[in-house]
Amino acid sequence: MNTQEIVQKLWNLCNVLRDDGITYHQYVTELTYILFLKMAKETGAEKNIPPEYRWDKLVEKEGATLRRFYQKLLLELSQKATSRIKQIYANASSNIKEPKNLEKIIKSIDKLDWYSAKEEGFGNLYEGLLEKNANEKKSGAGQYFTPRPLVNTMVKLIDPEPGERCNDPAAGTFGFMIAADAHVRAKTDDDHDLSEKESKFQRTQAFTGCELVHDAHRLALMNAVLHDIEGEILLGDTLSDKRKALRDFDVVLTNPPFGTKKGGGRPSRDDFTFPTSNKQLNFLQHVYRSLHTKGTARAGIVVPDNVLFQDSDGQKIRADLMDKCNLHTILRLPTGIFYAQGVKTNVLFFYRGKTDKGNTKEVWFYDLRTNMPSLGKTNPLKEEHFEKFIKAYKAKDRKKVKDERWNAFSRIEIQKNGDSLDIGLIADNSLTSYENLPDPIESTEIAIEKIEQAVDLLQAVVRELGS
Repeated sequence: MNTQEIVQKLWNLCNVLRDDGITYHQYVTELTYILFLKMAKETGAEKNIPPEYRWDKLVEKEGATLRRFYQKLLLELSQKATSRIKQIYANASSNIKEPKNLEKIIKSIDKLDWYSAKEEGFGNLYEGLLEKNANEKKSGAGQYFTPRPLVNTMVKLIDPEPGERCNDPAAGTFGFMIAADAHVRAKTDDDHDLSEKESKFQRTQAFTGCELVHDAHRLALMNAVLHDIEGEILLGDTLSDKRKALRDFDVVLTNPPFGTKKGGGRPSRDDFTFPTSNKQLNFLQHVYRSLHTKGTARAGIVVPDNVLFQDSDGQKIRADLMDKCNLHTILRLPTGIFYAQGVKTNVLFFYRGKTDKGNTKEVWFYDLRTNMPSLGKTNPLKEEHFEKFIKAYKAKDRKKVKDERWNAFSRIEIQKNGDSLDIGLIADNSLTSYENLPDPIESTEIAIEKIEQAVDLLQAVVRELGS
């Protein structure tokens, strides 16, 4: 049984809980509590869990006794386990009211082919569950999950290196950092082995994040544990004053939440030059300010279209970004790839400069939106959709790339356009351009000629009938 099949079996167990009124998102949280204990047993990592609350103790209980024990287990692990486990079980409570349903979930999990799951990696299994949850519209979890093909493409192009400090200030379920870790691991496997000190750095400091929503933070912690990442994942608001210390990173990869700050207020950060109620513009400020100024720090950030054209503070923030950073590439993404249909998004790729002025000379745009097939659940985004973009992005001489979707605008041109970056889209072939319209005078003359020919023909028919 492969990971995909196990994920499907675990997901199907959600049907057991429908009578308890459990939502999809609550179900994944419940699974997190239970799966952690099972996976700890399977991986021999139970030493951090009190003996009386390990998997074998849970699976031997039945009925009402099981439910009482499970409730106590959640409380005890939130207080008496090691710090990371305490975080996973913080404020944990079960929404499963019917003891027989809880028993069925636990016994079904116990019977799965965990040898195969272990072979393919428990982290892959858990990520599969998170993706399943994100794709289920009723769960509302899509906002915490960026499509894996987009994550992998951004990571590949930003190209984190061993020894670099990577961060996601809107961590969600920690997908960007999981992918960045996998990218670095592949490099170190191919090129050289890391020393014990370097390996410890990769495991404990290289990949960090911050997440505002408690349930998403819990899933991020679980995801990190299953991928053997011990980097700090803070619970809190990146846009609050407490998070000014999130800085001096080599790499930032993120997809911040869309929308305005709750209540429409401005962030409490006093280090933003241009405070605004637009959450994405504030995250953008945070990201480029959180990069170090040695000339190698870089970022990839997903933003909605309004970040590219919003006036007033938006215009000032874009100008500040292009001064402080080399905003070298903008990818215009297709619609239908996120949880909200019709949301138009882009990826900004930039390097933080050594100085704070004049770092952007020109911006290259790749239009992956116009004349693209409709993407969504039935036609999902795939990594092959990005192949031509990656080729253009990596080209030694970008000007020699022959691709109608790929074009550049100088900083002077952008400045003349009011620092709007809402450009770079090609003509939609579903619309008729002025160049293709027929000449109106010539068209009128042809039409008159055809009418005259028809009248002549009609008169000839009339004469023939009259004779």
